[in-house]
Amino acid sequence: MSQLAKGIEVCNEESSGTRSHGAQGHGRNSGDLDHEIAQLTKLRSEPNEHLKKATVGGLKLPVSTLRMLAARESNYSGRGRFSLSDRCHVLSRYLPIYGPQKVDKMRSRAYISQFSADGSLFVAGFQGSHIRIYNVDKGWKVQKDILAKSVNWTITDTSLSPDQRYLVYSSISPLVHIVNIESAATVSLANITEIHDGLDFTSDNNDDSDDFSIFSVKFSTDGRELVAGSSDGAIYVYDLAANKVGLRIPAHEVDVNTVCFADESGHVIYSGSDDHFCKPQAKRLRLGLQVDGLPRRR
Repeated sequence: MSQLAKGIEVCNEESSGTRSHGAQGHGRNSGDLDHEIAQLTKLRSEPNEHLKKATVGGLKLPVSTLRMLAARESNYSGRGRFSLSDRCHVLSRYLPIYGPQKVDKMRSRAYISQFSADGSLFVAGFQGSHIRIYNVDKGWKVQKDILAKSVNWTITDTSLSPDQRYLVYSSISPLVHIVNIESAATVSLANITEIHDGLDFTSDNNDDSDDFSIFSVKFSTDGRELVAGSSDGAIYVYDLAANKVGLRIPAHEVDVNTVCFADESGHVIYSGSDDHFCKPQAKRLRLGLQVDGLPRRR
């Protein structure tokens, strides 16, 4: 059992124990009982005394989790770890208290999902060639129901453009498809009701398209490029305006399962692979361009 799960279980057990103990007290009026429960709850949802004494200027509730983590890592309390009350305090602030609730059910497994940057949309990709976009602000109403094209086993990744006008999806194939999700129709059938353009990521380095596939794909923050992780251990950057692969970065020894741009500049790419490594890659250095603070690559 994980430490998080153990913390939740202990908090729940203590809460149950407090209620049981209070219920056994005969001869007390309800006011005394309520006061005792309130006091015990307060004690168990506050950071422990060691942390409060060790923090300069005292603590104001609720305590910043960042300050608690800093105090723990610096071992100000002398304990070297969070106490039970510390864990309860953090868990009570960040764990959802409602749900879960089912908002939809499909005939195939959900394989990939993500929220839009502003949290208003939720995208889910299923093994049965379906991608659904839910409008969170409208009670999880299905905004777009997409039947994907040329799906091999499952949808491996999806990504919304920054302006939320387009969606790209990959599916263990050299092609990444892009679809306009702004159209009025709710249902989007690939190349039947709407065009799903295929973006070809093959290059001279991967002529055998049968063995080459894309596992992960993400938009840049300006919407002009796509970054993709592939089965040949490389990262590919696709120029949407030029409609071609603009850069190939040999980054790993085996499959690249996840990629993304590090920030708004688009200069750095993060990748994760089956080789157990997560790596940053400087795109501009690969192109031979100058990056502030770094020498030009020769």
